[in-house]
Amino acid sequence: MAKLIFRLRGVPDDEAEDIRLLLEKNHFDFYETDAGNWGISMPAFWLNDEAEYDRAKTLIDSYQEKRANDARQQWDENKQKGQQPTLLRSLTERPAASLGLLLFCCVILYFSIKPFFNMLSAD
Repeated sequence: MAKLIFRLRGVPDDEAEDIRLLLEKNHFDFYETDAGNWGISMPAFWLNDEAEYDRAKTLIDSYQEKRANDARQQWDENKQKGQQPTLLRSLTERPAASLGLLLFCCVILYFSIKPFFNMLSAD
């Protein structure tokens, strides 16, 4: 019977490809399911042989640990260089989009609280 080895919902494409290659390279008999037409099914990798589960899980866990350490190291390097993403940097890189988003939020806020001010002034 097939056993779930790795869920793909919310997983970046490069990580899914790395896991796929890892399983293929180590000769695991697996298959992949997608989210389906409406996105309600579970995208995942499944092992056909439950006996291989522990070995596959160990490989995937070590890959994810290495990936997390690499991401942490990259973040630290960017932080030391002053290149980490910040709100101010995002606002200055795309000022038109930032201004548009701010105006949109103000319009939503206005229409959300306007009825309450109308109720107060009606009294």
